[in-house]
Amino acid sequence: MKLTLVGAGPGDPDLITVKGIKALRTADVVMYDALVSPELLEYCRPDALKVYVGKRRGAYSCMQEDINPLIVHYARHYGHVVRLKGGDSFVFGRGYEEVAYARQHGLLVDVVPGLSSSYAVPASAGVPLTTRGLSESFWVVTGTTKDGKLSADLQLAAQSSATVVVLMGMHKLPAIMAAFTNAGKAHTPVAIIQNGTLPEQRTVVGRVDTIVDRTEQAGIDNPAIIVIGEVAGLPNVTEHVTAHVNQSGL
Repeated sequence: MKLTLVGAGPGDPDLITVKGIKALRTADVVMYDALVSPELLEYCRPDALKVYVGKRRGAYSCMQEDINPLIVHYARHYGHVVRLKGGDSFVFGRGYEEVAYARQHGLLVDVVPGLSSSYAVPASAGVPLTTRGLSESFWVVTGTTKDGKLSADLQLAAQSSATVVVLMGMHKLPAIMAAFTNAGKAHTPVAIIQNGTLPEQRTVVGRVDTIVDRTEQAGIDNPAIIVIGEVAGLPNVTEHVTAHVNQSGL
C-alpha cells in the first residue's frame, strides 16, 4: 500500500516533473484535483482508476475530510495511489495533511515536488519576484484563512519592501488592496495573472489604487495570482504584459 503525492505544476502539462510522470505511469489509482491538466491523465496506465476529487471555489468540491480516508481506501484495495495536485503539494496544497493521514494508517509515502504557481506563474508573465537593487525577497501569502477571513500576514507583508504574492485572493481583492493602501502603498505596482502558463493566460497591471477597477474592466477572475511590488512595474514587464493582454483581445 503506497501513496505518492505528486505536484502537477502551475497548469501547463509540460511543466510536470519527469519523476511525476514516472509515478503516474505506475499508479493503480490517480486522485486528481480541478486545476490539474486533463492531458496529464494520458500518462496513466489504461487500466488505472482515475478519481476526480476537485477542490475549487464556486464549483463541486470534495471536502478534505473525505479525501483523506479515500486515499487509504484506494491504497488498501488497489495498491499504489497517486494523489495529483496542482502546483506544489506543500505550498497551500494541504499535502502534509494527506501524508500524515496516510502514514497514520500504515501507507508508505513518497512526495514528488512540483513547480509552485507562486513563482512559476509570475515568471511566465515576465514578472521577476526578486531582482538586484529592487527586491531582495518575497512573501507568499494566502488571500484568506480557513475560516474565510483576510490573512493577518497580509498586514505584515504590506509593511515590507519585499514582493508579495497572494494565492487564492481574488475574492478578497478590494480588502487586500485596502490593506496595502492603509500601509502607505497606494502607488505600488500590481500584476494579476489569470490562467498562468496556459494558452489562455491573461494579465492586467496597475497600482494598488487602480487594480480593482482594471481587473473588473478586463474581466480577470479565478484562477489568478496577485503580485504586489516594484517588480510588477518594471518597464520590460509592463511591455510584456501589455502585449499579452492585447493578444487576449482586451
